[in-house]
Amino acid sequence: MGESVRVRAGTAGDVEEVLAFWRHAAEGTDRKDSAAAVYRLVERDPEALMLAELDGRLVGTLIAGWDGWRCHLYRLAVDPAHRRQGIARTLLAAAERRFTEAGGIRADAMVLHDNTIAHPAWVAAGYTYQPQWGRWVKPLTV
Repeated sequence: MGESVRVRAGTAGDVEEVLAFWRHAAEGTDRKDSAAAVYRLVERDPEALMLAELDGRLVGTLIAGWDGWRCHLYRLAVDPAHRRQGIARTLLAAAERRFTEAGGIRADAMVLHDNTIAHPAWVAAGYTYQPQWGRWVKPLTV
């Protein structure tokens, strides 16, 4: 392999590529992502969308959301052809640095129960499953 993995903040110019990447690499998600939502994310928090690149090619993503109190991780996705090479670990380390520099003390991740491919990566990074928590959701209409 050429150069090492480089993590950088995503920009508005990356939105379409990120959406295509998620369709390819974020198996099991049932969300209907929109460019408008990702543009809002980048505008609101320019460091939240983290992109991992290898030889100039997008190979991983992670959203590291910080609301001033809690540290939330979403959309950890790695290109299937580049898994098990430390890309997820590199993205998580970058997100954890972001959080600790901001004063965060604990990170949480939303991971689908059925996404058993991802579970070992989270465990290897030091995250533990908390069965006592449930997620409550309500779709918002505009």
